[in-house]
Amino acid sequence: MSGGKDLSLYLRADLQTMETAMAAIQELKANGLSEQDVDVFSDRPVEFPRGVLDRPSRMSLVVVLGAITSCLLIVGFVYYTQTNYPLVTGGMPIFSFWSTGVVFFEITMLGAILTTLGRFIWESGLLRRDRRIPVPDVAPGVICIRVRCQQDRLKNVSESLSRAGAVKVEKLLESA
Repeated sequence: MSGGKDLSLYLRADLQTMETAMAAIQELKANGLSEQDVDVFSDRPVEFPRGVLDRPSRMSLVVVLGAITSCLLIVGFVYYTQTNYPLVTGGMPIFSFWSTGVVFFEITMLGAILTTLGRFIWESGLLRRDRRIPVPDVAPGVICIRVRCQQDRLKNVSESLSRAGAVKVEKLLESA
């Protein structure tokens, strides 16, 4: 251990069924690991029942805030542009919501789309994870669980995964 700092280890466990994967996650949570320490990989979508691996998402809140922000920005920009260079057209007021409503709507939707994309990338972990830990290759029909744990808990976590029905448990990589 360098400088008295604990090293995080990553274990990979291959499981054959959804039931064994749920049992492994429950076993890990019972041993004190958090849901943030567990990653699940599969060649097909895996949807666990509520309470197994809950990770709250703020996607809807962030997308609505992104849409409102982009709407307010475009309204401000159009207002500034139209009042900075006043051009009366056909007796209409200088600043009119009716003449620019389509622009407001389209930019609001663009803001929602870009916010959705950004939040999806953030929640997927592409921007936050340690890049030295690669995504494991997963064989067809196998559910892979990657667990981050401390050096002193390695044996206990490995035994928990084996008890839950893991076909193979292996150490992946050390991270400082």
